[in-house]
Amino acid sequence: MVTTAGNPQPLGGNELPRFAGIATFMRLPGRSHPSDLDVAVVGVPLDIGTSNRPGARFGPRGIRDESVLIRPYNMATRAAPFDSLRIDDTGDVATNPYNLLDSVDRIEAHFNELLAHDVITVALGGDHTIVLPILRAMRARHGPVGLVHVDAHTDINDEMFGERIAHGTPFRRAVEEGLLDCGRVVQIGMRATGYAADDFDWSRQQGFRVVQIEECWHRSLVPLMEEVREQVGDGPVYLSFDIDGLDPSFAPGTGTPEIGGLTTPQALEIVRGCRGLDLVGCDLVEVAPIYDTSGMTAHIAADLVYEMLCVLPGVQSRS
Repeated sequence: MVTTAGNPQPLGGNELPRFAGIATFMRLPGRSHPSDLDVAVVGVPLDIGTSNRPGARFGPRGIRDESVLIRPYNMATRAAPFDSLRIDDTGDVATNPYNLLDSVDRIEAHFNELLAHDVITVALGGDHTIVLPILRAMRARHGPVGLVHVDAHTDINDEMFGERIAHGTPFRRAVEEGLLDCGRVVQIGMRATGYAADDFDWSRQQGFRVVQIEECWHRSLVPLMEEVREQVGDGPVYLSFDIDGLDPSFAPGTGTPEIGGLTTPQALEIVRGCRGLDLVGCDLVEVAPIYDTSGMTAHIAADLVYEMLCVLPGVQSRS
């Protein structure tokens, strides 16, 4: 961690109007080499792993566009991520729009290169397929990791249309490949209809804690996150946040919306509740701006990515 005035800084709205400037996350300079960073924000534009509505390939661009409204200091938590850590937007993975498996390989190679520089990665998705190659890279660097997974779906299908890699299968593959420390995995927000009565049971059989949405309705999630921190403990942890974990009244711009989801205050409680964990990486996935004419889904996603930056190890608060 460094706390120098030379850290990359977001471009302020009083320096250049917010509708101008380069399209990086929070208008960061976008010129840093990973070896000079503590945290790399990276786009992963991909949606050929989706099974319903496509469009998440435009998620990174949409999140960056809406991030211009965010200021650098968190007035609720007093976190000052850009003063505490060297953070920059390192651009996008060059995914292959015609080949999912090749894209998965490209994503893994890209994250292996980033992690070789000992950075924390914050990924802008992209559909949820991207988490599998990212977790492969995380395992190579950190060993099996704990997981906080926010989503409407468990994403533990064995196959989808005969394919073993898609946006609904990554966490089953992650278990099979030894990428997860299964006793340190929590899935939050699970809901909707299924194909069988035991659709969530496979996760529980692996040792995951599955928090169905009915456990979250009409209450603060601060007590839940105290339990999550105790379960996940001191080892390396990855945070994966699917925007469809939120109710579609808040975030309609996604491929697989499900009613009865989390509220935005609950989303903030979950992310802020990860403070103190040894987060080695995060992602925000499944934003499909084409289904959200107001831009609100991408805006909420940008805010949540900023909140992730605020809870990373080494981030200090300003008094």
